[in-house]
Amino acid sequence: MTTTRKTPSTTPPPAAVANDAHWAAKRERLLARTRPMLRLTICDDPDAKQAVSDAQNDEKQARYLADRRPDDKAAQDAHQAAEAKLAEAQSALDAVSIVLSFQALDRKTYRALLAAHRPTEEQAGEGYDFNVDTLGPIMIAASSLDGITEEDAATFLDTWSENEAQALLNTAFRVQREERMDLGKG
Repeated sequence: MTTTRKTPSTTPPPAAVANDAHWAAKRERLLARTRPMLRLTICDDPDAKQAVSDAQNDEKQARYLADRRPDDKAAQDAHQAAEAKLAEAQSALDAVSIVLSFQALDRKTYRALLAAHRPTEEQAGEGYDFNVDTLGPIMIAASSLDGITEEDAATFLDTWSENEAQALLNTAFRVQREERMDLGKG
């Protein structure tokens, strides 16, 4: 049995508007939402990473002293200097880093990919719902906003260290399950 999805009407039902005068605006915002995105930052320069870590610690200490001594000009100046040093270190880190961006696929496409890549018996026995070996490069390529191809993804997965390849793979799959909702009390 096939189902046909209706395109949403441009006007909300009168009952919805009667229950919530702001429904039309909410509805427009809901229809305009983009799918979740995640970024993976890669940096091969340990000195740049350490410089940011050191600068963060220095800024935190300087902020603590400045907050405790709001009238102490030297403490305030030291905090400003530490903030500038942190910004400079972060800028240097950003310059040597590679940022990969991923966006969740629409639900129908994601489910079709999972269905097309069933797990092997061994993978199913380990609790997998899909064949990570065949789906991994496809999922990375499909969710990449940077144009990573399936061939590139397969190369990265095969040649990077185990943890780095896993981080790449996890980012492509995690964005599919990213949740931006809160089921708080109404």
